Amino acid sequence: MGVTSTGRPRSSGGARRLVALLRVALLALAVLLPSALAPSAARAEDETARLVIWHAYRGAEKEAIDQLMDRFRADHPGVEMRVLAVPFDAYASKLEAAIAHGQGPDVFFDAHERLGSFREKGLVGAIDDDLLRDRAAFDPVALRTLTIDGQTWALPVARKCLALYLRAPQWPADAAPRSLDELVELAKKTRKPTLAYEASNAYAHAPLLHGFGGRMLDADGGRDRYAFADGPARDSLAWILAAIDAGAIPEEASGALVTQMFTTGSGAGESLGADAAISGPWLAGELPPALAYHVAPIPPVHRGGAPTRPFLTVEGAMRAPTLRDPTLAKAFLAFVVSTDAAIVRAKVGRQVVATVGAWRDPSLRDDRFLTGFRRAADDAIPMPTTPGMRAAWEPTTRAIQKVLRRDMSPADAIVEAAHRFDDVTRPPPSPRDPRLMVLVLGLIALLGAGQAVRIARDPEQRREIRNSLPAYGYLAHAVVIVLLLVVVPLLLGAATSFFAGRGRELHYVGFANYFEILTARGGPLLASGSFYAVLAVTVLWTVANVTLHLAIGMALALLLSRPVLKLRGVYRVLLVVPWAVPSYVSALAWKGMFHRQLGAVNAILGHLGVEPVAWFSKFATAFAANVATNVWLGFPFMMVVTLGALTSIPREVLEAAEVDGATRWQRFSRITFPLLRPTLAPSVVLGAVWTFNMFNVVFLVSGGEPDGRTEILVSEAYRWAFTRQAQYGYASAYAVLIFLLLLVTTRGLKRKEVTR
Repeated sequence: MGVTSTGRPRSSGGARRLVALLRVALLALAVLLPSALAPSAARAEDETARLVIWHAYRGAEKEAIDQLMDRFRADHPGVEMRVLAVPFDAYASKLEAAIAHGQGPDVFFDAHERLGSFREKGLVGAIDDDLLRDRAAFDPVALRTLTIDGQTWALPVARKCLALYLRAPQWPADAAPRSLDELVELAKKTRKPTLAYEASNAYAHAPLLHGFGGRMLDADGGRDRYAFADGPARDSLAWILAAIDAGAIPEEASGALVTQMFTTGSGAGESLGADAAISGPWLAGELPPALAYHVAPIPPVHRGGAPTRPFLTVEGAMRAPTLRDPTLAKAFLAFVVSTDAAIVRAKVGRQVVATVGAWRDPSLRDDRFLTGFRRAADDAIPMPTTPGMRAAWEPTTRAIQKVLRRDMSPADAIVEAAHRFDDVTRPPPSPRDPRLMVLVLGLIALLGAGQAVRIARDPEQRREIRNSLPAYGYLAHAVVIVLLLVVVPLLLGAATSFFAGRGRELHYVGFANYFEILTARGGPLLASGSFYAVLAVTVLWTVANVTLHLAIGMALALLLSRPVLKLRGVYRVLLVVPWAVPSYVSALAWKGMFHRQLGAVNAILGHLGVEPVAWFSKFATAFAANVATNVWLGFPFMMVVTLGALTSIPREVLEAAEVDGATRWQRFSRITFPLLRPTLAPSVVLGAVWTFNMFNVVFLVSGGEPDGRTEILVSEAYRWAFTRQAQYGYASAYAVLIFLLLLVTTRGLKRKEVTR
């Protein structure tokens, strides 16, 4: 048998290798077995008819859809129905990700303005002609809105638009203001707000824009033109400024403020109440049941002037390009737009349904809420379905906000908005020849293969690999998981950065995306929104937060480590709570506290005799609000790390220094802090990486306001990917630059720490 130099039988090494190989084989079998059995499992699943439905409804609308699902299940026993309610903010992105990989819904409900984007990305299939035999059964405008290039892409479910809510008895059911100017004059007399209205929102501003004869977008010659830059937009913005100066419209109005103002009303002593509000059907779900009100179309701006026509959104029942069971999906589509189902959606979900036959029901004809919104929808302008419509919202909203904050004149703000729209919608870089990149990748692969051959031919390397086989067996599953969840997405993202286009229509452009980013897209290098300006804000954001995290966390840890402090355990638990609460929950709470009119922070300042602060109107205050929120979230981590490190410091050393006459500061600076540094250094690096990419706080608290100046790199990359015509290649280039910045910085900090 023979023995080795250590006296062990040689066969034991072979046995270990055999055990390691068996372990690796078992791991591979565990990975491959589910995929091998997947076809048979899929065949067994296909034997049962299955229908997957997605929607973004909530409240009363969700209750109505749930009732219809129960009815359909009762009429189709044996059918497996999966209904998924997806949050609206993530709805489009989840649809795109799921349908593209065959894991999405068969039928889904969404607004018509996304049809243009859905068609480009191949997310929606055309409606079969047999479902449209009786076209007169649907509202003609709604059906025409869902028809593009002669093909209908969805069945009309409901129509939604803005309308005027009026409280009773201040506004009787048979009375309504004849113009918006009437509400402004009333505010001058009563010195109280008369109209709850989100003036800074581009969608809510559209009725005023149309009332002055303007448009937000024109599709001329097959290309979207940003019509907001025309003269009527300046007139509409000037009217809003005058209404705010007259006290008719609140400043910094949000959806929550509109709800509170209309709920409160203009009763005695109520300074924030309003008896009229401009909003959509969704406001009704937020109002108390006992509140008496009625709904009417929005009146003209000036008496006898052009109508203030809001944007019309037609919600449709859409189908995926491929269906699990086409017959079952068609049956559900026909059912959900039938007269009986439409009556349920109208009565329970409070929808202005697009099925004509439902309005023959007496209870719907007598419903003042539904008939009011129906009259408003009859005069509304269908929102364009072109991809440029989605690109128009951000620059328009920012222009309105600048005007309302008096940062810019209406003319200058509109010119800047037009420039931003043109920048976002300009054609992507032209395709490049990929042969050079293929050559470079081939050389890298060849060098890697040569290195592998060199290692394989080295007897010492082979011996080390054989000896390490058992360790490889133990690590194989972790390596596979890291490869699939970290390395592969990272490589795919890096590869995407060399492509340009919108949605899934990408073409190779080489380093053009990086060139565009690093040259600030041809504009000034430090202009608002440029890579360098955002990088400077990100660095300032990271340094400020990590410094405060470390200072506050260390101070609290030193305080809690003192033996004389009573109830230390209680304090520790309470101070860890901010870290335990999900960051998005805390961010939303802090955003509410910084509200100018309803926030707790301004309420405290008011009690101290300080004027309310418009926190998100200036960079300094908006940045401070973000930092305050993130410090609240981050200091407990540093506190816990410091508390753990303090326990490793021998108390004898501190006592000896005290005996030698060292002051408290000397003991901290000469003994405690140097001994804490080896533990705190990795925590500071980790905290810096977290803060550098802290998307939740920036996105939810300031939202980039004012004018995008508080955006950080990760939130700017998000906007290029999801709010600026799905430019994934450009966003991926941003992500690669973020990765390289963090890699270089962390390696530099590590090397600096090692050399100390």
